[in-house]
Amino acid sequence: MAEWLSVVGLGEDGLPGLAEASLVALSRAEVVFGSPRLLAQLTHADKRPWPVPFSIAPLLALRGRKVAALVSGDPFWHGAGGAIADQLPQGEWRAWPAPSVLSLAAAALGWRLEEVTALGLHAAPFARLRPALSPGARLIVTLRDGQAPAALAAWLTGLGFGDTLLHVMERLGGAEQQIRLFRAADPLPVTADLVSCALEVGEGPVLSHAAGRPDEIFEHDGQITRRPIRALALSALAPRGGELLWDLGAGSGSVGIEWLLAEGRNRVIAVEQDPLRAARARRNAAALGCVHYRLIEGKSAALIGQMEPPAAVFIGGGLDQALLERLTAILAPGTRLVAHGVTLETEALLIAARLRFGGDLLRIGLSEVTTLGQRHAWKAAYPVTQWRVQL
Repeated sequence: MAEWLSVVGLGEDGLPGLAEASLVALSRAEVVFGSPRLLAQLTHADKRPWPVPFSIAPLLALRGRKVAALVSGDPFWHGAGGAIADQLPQGEWRAWPAPSVLSLAAAALGWRLEEVTALGLHAAPFARLRPALSPGARLIVTLRDGQAPAALAAWLTGLGFGDTLLHVMERLGGAEQQIRLFRAADPLPVTADLVSCALEVGEGPVLSHAAGRPDEIFEHDGQITRRPIRALALSALAPRGGELLWDLGAGSGSVGIEWLLAEGRNRVIAVEQDPLRAARARRNAAALGCVHYRLIEGKSAALIGQMEPPAAVFIGGGLDQALLERLTAILAPGTRLVAHGVTLETEALLIAARLRFGGDLLRIGLSEVTTLGQRHAWKAAYPVTQWRVQL
């Protein structure tokens, strides 16, 4: 089908700020979709607000007619452009973006965009920021409304990042633009709803970017893959970009969460049959900003046949012959599988599995210093056997 849809970005400077090509695209449209705030700037005869909740179905129903979608700023930064491109092939639409809030903020502050982390927090929890908080880091975030800057400052202060500088930016690019500087620990006023923040992160408790984060960052009841073992598990799982992990017998969720922290596009489906541990794992994922964490309560062998095929599987406990047979029957060739065992029975199962399916076995023995009277001695933990295989 020939090009019929124009996706036009509009900034706070309104129609006078649009390029001639954008104005021509709007003038040729029979129907214009957009938010009420943006549509109010047009005198077009047929203006239609997006439905609530948002959907492009009414727009797609007009396929073939001359239609325009009026969006705020860059259509492909948390805008309707992504939803449209998912549904229509290239050649049916053309986009004319306006400067994004990222570009406007960087231009106002003189920041290099290539050195900035950008996140949309207008529809996501502040915890999404957690992995990016390190002293000296610069971040630009969009926020939900005028109450959000004060809430963000309180959240940062509660984490120990009260010295973080917040550039609170209202109505960027328009005649009412305002930029004010605060410390996170200071009281922040209510702002206009069209608000974003640029952060210069101060000192605080930083999360390492390497696998094997401290056990203390996870809520747990002792059922946790300990830090050194977890680091070896992540090394064996070898996370890449945009991959799905099955974490079977999730416990505190630490391995799955570290899989997500390794790469922002990764996903996890975890299985845990204990309701208390399942709730704890969900809390851990939320606290560390892992939005692509999904946990199903139940037994792994009964659930895995209904789950989306993974790139990798981790079994931290609870492996038995029935689960092994089920996994090897349904997993696609090339899937990476890592299993840990502590008991002699599980170790025997892993040895037999290696003889049958190949892979590598690693026996991990760790000792830590402990007090022995008035002196110190090594205390050994139970050794862990790790089986790693690519099916």
